[in-house]
This record gives sequence, structure tokens and C-alpha cells, in this order.
Amino acid sequence: MFIASRRLFATFLLLVAFAPIAGADDTPKTTVTSPSMKRLLLGRHHLSLQWVSWDRFGSVVVTDQAGTLTIKGEQKSRDGVDFVRIDGVVTRVDAKEFGFRGTIVTQVSHINGGKPCVRDGEFTFAIKANRQYWRLQQMDNPCEPVTDYVDVYFRRG
Repeated sequence: MFIASRRLFATFLLLVAFAPIAGADDTPKTTVTSPSMKRLLLGRHHLSLQWVSWDRFGSVVVTDQAGTLTIKGEQKSRDGVDFVRIDGVVTRVDAKEFGFRGTIVTQVSHINGGKPCVRDGEFTFAIKANRQYWRLQQMDNPCEPVTDYVDVYFRRG
């Protein structure tokens, strides 16, 4: 009886150890209302923040991970001091915009005392007129009264 109980307990421990963690696969899928825009958004893109550089772009990569689009990348100044970083998930893709949940960090020597400015939350990147990029619509820098233009450019070719 004692050996059978130990085997049963050992089996229970194995089941618990290898059981899926609650919520581990509960990542919401990206809502896509425009498959053509999803195709355009997937892949590597130029990224820019006007304070960092207009002629030295960074890059972001958008990947599809089991139906959830992720986006991650950065742009750095030549000296590596100023930068913009983006990391998170694309929550939706529409004909003229995409929703993003995650973190955007900017650091510019003459803004916020040169310290990083962190934004966490829900954001929208939109195409306006005939522009060839999506621009962050929450442009007001939360750390100082300036306007940030964070742009994700269409892929070329």
C-alpha cells in the first residue's frame, strides 16, 4: 500500500510539473481586419524618432507567433546616447492603422534631462494621407512638453 501511494504521488508530481501553466497560452491573438496590411506589416521595417536621426534609421521586426504579431526594435544615434526602442504585441491590424500594446522608450540628450522616458500601455500607429509609414498617434511625450514622431516605415520591394 505504501509503495502504491508513493507511485501515485510521484505520478501526481510529474503531471503537475509538466502541466501547462495557467495563462501561458492565453496570449490574445492579433485581430486582423485587413489581411493585405498584415502582409505589409510582417517583416523588417525602418524605425525613426525625429530627435535621434532622419538619415540613420533603426529597424523593427514584426513576426507572427501562432497568430499573435510581435514587434521589437530600436534606433540609436551615431554616438549611441539617443535612442527609441519598441517592444510588444500588435493587438489589431486595420486598413490604415495598427494597435500596439507594450513599451516605447525614448532617450534624447536634450529632453527629460537626457534620461529615458518610458511609455507602457496601448498605442495606435496610423497611416495618414498617402504617407509610406505608420506614425505613433500618442505623440505627446509624457516626460516633457514636446512632440515625438515615432514612425514605422513600409518595407521596400
